[in-house]
Amino acid sequence: MLSRYIQRTLLGASLLIVAGGSHSVSANAKNQSPQDSSSSEQVNPVVQWNRALLVIVRTPGAQSATVHPTRSFAIMHAAIYDAVNTIDRTHQPYLVRLSGVPRDASQEAAAAAAAHEVLVALYPAFKATLDTQLQQSLAQIRDGNDKAKGVLIGQNVADRILAARSNDGSNAAPIPFVFVNAPGDYQSTPPNFPPQLQFTHWSHVTPFALEHANQFRPGPPPALTSDAYSDAFNQVKSLGIINSTTATADEALTGRFWNGAIQNYWNEITQTLSLARGLSTAQNARLFALLNLSLADDVIAFYDAKYTYNFWRPVTAIRAADSGINPETVADPNWLPEVVKTTADPSYPGAHGVISASAAEVLISFFERDQANFNVTSEVLPGVERSFTSISAAAEEATLSRIFGGQHFRTDLTTGQRLGREVADFVVDNFLTSKQRKEDSDDK
Repeated sequence: MLSRYIQRTLLGASLLIVAGGSHSVSANAKNQSPQDSSSSEQVNPVVQWNRALLVIVRTPGAQSATVHPTRSFAIMHAAIYDAVNTIDRTHQPYLVRLSGVPRDASQEAAAAAAAHEVLVALYPAFKATLDTQLQQSLAQIRDGNDKAKGVLIGQNVADRILAARSNDGSNAAPIPFVFVNAPGDYQSTPPNFPPQLQFTHWSHVTPFALEHANQFRPGPPPALTSDAYSDAFNQVKSLGIINSTTATADEALTGRFWNGAIQNYWNEITQTLSLARGLSTAQNARLFALLNLSLADDVIAFYDAKYTYNFWRPVTAIRAADSGINPETVADPNWLPEVVKTTADPSYPGAHGVISASAAEVLISFFERDQANFNVTSEVLPGVERSFTSISAAAEEATLSRIFGGQHFRTDLTTGQRLGREVADFVVDNFLTSKQRKEDSDDK
């Protein structure tokens, strides 16, 4: 039924599509379904489809365990952006250039059609609900040739973005990890002792914007004999232990609150800020693309560093501390983190630090201000909210939460913050930039 509806809608619409672009690309679930994320009130389609993807990735079993979900967000928002921008024409394209596009084509229809086309390709099991969501999105747009043109633009752009990412390395088998039982080296973590690590292959995935995964690779973690290491060791040992007597109740809550998929928090924060400011479809398309291109490359970059250095997690370090190596580090063989289990990958750099700093950098750059009053909900503590008066304050708390949760050394996180800012700055400075800025630069 949906395909017949689109065929009728598109009757008579035609475009000359020319592929090209500014960047070569080689190749706890919430009780909601994708169509539920669209309410009866008219919601900007970019936000609407971001919500839909969040619902999917939170659905148990929907996301492949070997494909990082940031890839899906980046592909969808790149397609939305290029589809909308080819009509709006105010910024440089990400990848796809279209010729012969009329200015009266519907940006909203283009955004919805692009998102739908991507998500059906990436999550075919959700096709029925995604088809319903597309019908709901398009029903909010007045029928006419402009709507038909927008749908066709969105579909064509999405197909080209999907084709460009079809051989990006994301489907490769994870690389077996060889555990080494030596001080400082990553070892499987108690109490669950995962036998294999996650995303060992992810640094080999083609970046969305970076030139290569190790473009901003940080230097190594501090030596086990250093003061920097012992200071970080003793901080997390004291604050991050389960039922800590040193951490305040709020610090312990903070550790638990942010103990979820950090990219999801930042997509929801971006939704909140967007809706508060009433952004247009074109503005949202660019904002969410900048955010998710940065986050996707953050993950590629930090897995490059993680599996370069293979640094042990606090739970291993604290249980196996050797005062003969560093007299300031004393072992506690029964230590467990506040959040109990530890993420199954090396400690350095810390993902929450990378992603939170990167997201904050994008948002502050886009809005040209840090100050904002907003609430954040938790991926893992339903009904709990935390309030902030600035974007940077939320990013800092999300980062420090990994100390209170017993997941990371402070040095993991400060290095992660620097990496995240470098990735975000590179994306913002070089992608989806204003055409006027380029013209002004060319005139100099």
